[in-house]
Amino acid sequence: MTHTFNRSLEDVGNIIEFGHVNTRVPDQQQAIIFYVMGLGLTRDPFMQTGIHNAWMNAGSSQFHLPTGPAQVLRGVTGLVMPDLAVLTSRLSEVAPLLQGTQFRFARSAESNMVDVRCPWGNRIRVHAPDAVRFGAMTRGMPYVEIDCAPGSTAGIARFYTEILHAIARTGEDAQGHFANITTSPTQALVYRETARELPPYDGHHVQITVPDFSGVHSSLLARGLVTQESNASQYRFQDIIDLNTGQVLATLEHEVRSMRHPQFGRVFVNRND
Repeated sequence: MTHTFNRSLEDVGNIIEFGHVNTRVPDQQQAIIFYVMGLGLTRDPFMQTGIHNAWMNAGSSQFHLPTGPAQVLRGVTGLVMPDLAVLTSRLSEVAPLLQGTQFRFARSAESNMVDVRCPWGNRIRVHAPDAVRFGAMTRGMPYVEIDCAPGSTAGIARFYTEILHAIARTGEDAQGHFANITTSPTQALVYRETARELPPYDGHHVQITVPDFSGVHSSLLARGLVTQESNASQYRFQDIIDLNTGQVLATLEHEVRSMRHPQFGRVFVNRND
């Protein structure tokens, strides 16, 4: 018997790794209390082990937390954690240590998730493992959602498709219009339209890895979008534009790495509780 398969369902596109979300924090001790003691993530034992920065492992991705004026992602970071009951217990224990900050959390039994806010206002949505939504992931960062202006998601999806050669789709759900960009076999960057006024962009960034490193660079450079030539294996851009008009549709700095970057594919240590 001959089977017919939709081979496109196995495509990943040109973005093959979502590495980290970077937001500055003004207090490293509070960051340790929240991300390690509260969320239950693991501080990277090999990189940035001093007092001015901390890298927090979440499955195969990280939060990077250099010291500086607080930055707040314009959206929400999704996490999968193995046990939400244990998570809420930890968060309750650290609550007295984070009094006077923006820290708070609430569990939603109906949706099997915990909404958490870090001491400086970053939103994190923690899910239980779900084979249908997240495959075999039991600890990790399956998505990052970015708030964007009404009417912008079609242009954003086109930008990622044509400039970064990524797989992008648009859609609408109960929360409104969105653009979903595949950023690894198990992860996505989601732009979600909102009528809320967006706060000024404060410089937070995300990191991705692309195989067609020079091709993406050439496309960005031709449009004047490269903002930093970091080194031989890395560059940055931040404006996502309408390819017809040049209008800026969204701003999110991307740290773009090649597969020859010395940190590509590095295995992270994660606790198992």
